[in-house]
Amino acid sequence: MDQQDLSSDDVLRDALEEHGHRFTEQRAAVYRFLSSTDMHPTADEVFLTVRNQVPVISLATVYKSLETLVSCGLAQKLTFGEGCARYDGRTDPHHHARCLSCERIVDVPGSLPPEDVRELDQETDGFTVTGYRLEFTGYCSGCREDDGASVMAWS
Repeated sequence: MDQQDLSSDDVLRDALEEHGHRFTEQRAAVYRFLSSTDMHPTADEVFLTVRNQVPVISLATVYKSLETLVSCGLAQKLTFGEGCARYDGRTDPHHHARCLSCERIVDVPGSLPPEDVRELDQETDGFTVTGYRLEFTGYCSGCREDDGASVMAWS
């Protein structure tokens, strides 16, 4: 059966089982929300949305569910400096742009060519590169207009 033929609950159930976790309705609700949004929510934002569907869910359960999804490869945990962690339901290779004013995060498609990654690996003095994450910082269109922020010119 093709991965596209599976429901989100089936994908979750299979990944949880493969990693020694059990399927729960709370985890399913967190996963459904995370996989349906591109807003890169914090755990608090996930909690506020998911508790409409599962009123008895606690914030601690949301945190644990998010960490379980990350450990099973069904989500990414995005940490930027000292701010709250955000979660991304997209696990395919992609990058992020973060607004320095409102902290909105958006997906940026693409990746470095494999030969560039191999070249970095060779230049890191014995450090073996197993992955990378590229973050663009700047101002989203709304904040740029509000603040009159300057735009970096790419050449």
